[in-house]
Amino acid sequence: MASWLSLAAIAILSISIGGFAPGPGNASPGDIRISGENRDGPAHLVFACDGSTTELETLFSQPDVISDLKALNAGIALALPDLSPDRARIVRQLNDAGIPVTAWLALPPEQGYYLNASNAPEAAARFADFLTWTNTYSLRWAGVGLDIEPNIQEFAALRNSKSRLAWTLITRYFDIDRVRRARESYASLIREIQAHGYPVETYQFPFIADARRVHSTLLERLAGIVDVRGDREVLMIYTSFNKRLDSALIWVYGPEAQAIAVGVTSGSDAAPRFAPLNWEEFSRDLIVASHFTHVVGVYNLAGCVHHGFLPRLRTMNWDQSVDISAESIRKATQLRARIQRAIWLTSHLPYFAVAILIAIIWTLAWWRRKRIQQSPRTQQNPS
Repeated sequence: MASWLSLAAIAILSISIGGFAPGPGNASPGDIRISGENRDGPAHLVFACDGSTTELETLFSQPDVISDLKALNAGIALALPDLSPDRARIVRQLNDAGIPVTAWLALPPEQGYYLNASNAPEAAARFADFLTWTNTYSLRWAGVGLDIEPNIQEFAALRNSKSRLAWTLITRYFDIDRVRRARESYASLIREIQAHGYPVETYQFPFIADARRVHSTLLERLAGIVDVRGDREVLMIYTSFNKRLDSALIWVYGPEAQAIAVGVTSGSDAAPRFAPLNWEEFSRDLIVASHFTHVVGVYNLAGCVHHGFLPRLRTMNWDQSVDISAESIRKATQLRARIQRAIWLTSHLPYFAVAILIAIIWTLAWWRRKRIQQSPRTQQNPS
């Protein structure tokens, strides 16, 4: 559901920039205690899989992976950067095991992989190819997922030319029509997918909720993300990239989410700040997320298998309580406020510029009038 480059961008931004009551025990005053006692059973987990076909074949051939998924009644969101016979065999394997599979619609790497404002026509063509591939191999799908992310490769290519990058951002800043075209294109694609009987999920970074709060299209214009929704929107709230906030990040964004994806569970432990979630962090995020939505995505399955999370999920106590510190809630709330302020201020830069220009012109005109008014007095009293 997210590229490592995209996740790194989230990490940098995160760093720079009432239904649950405080409980007794070890909780400090002002802490939030979340209890699972009133939950309707465990959350429905959907594990993201975006490895190569060879990696996925190895993953699903490991002992107990399929049986663990079945025992958990879990689903899979499978990325489709290639529509090959080998990838189709993986889908058939999951179909035969009775595991629901969501088709995570992806583009070939040379077309950007993730969906955004720059490749809407390619996304529509990809869905047509997907239908042909699905019919050829008689594949079954629980739905279709659209992962809407910035074209990081494009910005990476512009990184070595600051002037080109600046010009690109400036032109996009004022290109309001680009947002309209992208929204219309993806809304049309969603209707097309639904017409073929598939429910549609959209995967979005949580900052889209901040842009909505301040009624801004800034992120859409600059980054190329598209504020469009299908049957369900999944906010990708990955606490592994700001562990200081703990699950508080989920707490502050959760009320606006139709579904939540937690993570990440894969990657290197070399950098502790950005290390993948351990079991305590992962299970805490699951419990907090499940209070806002019954459907919880996990990025990703490979990390969960590597760290032995699947067997532990089978015996996990979903009724346990977890505490979120008041300090973490305060910091997460402040982070959201800073992000929203930054989006709003940047969105209104032209208005500030005009206001400043008017103020300068008015000041100069006032100063000139004063000079004219004082001029006769100066002549009458020569020094």
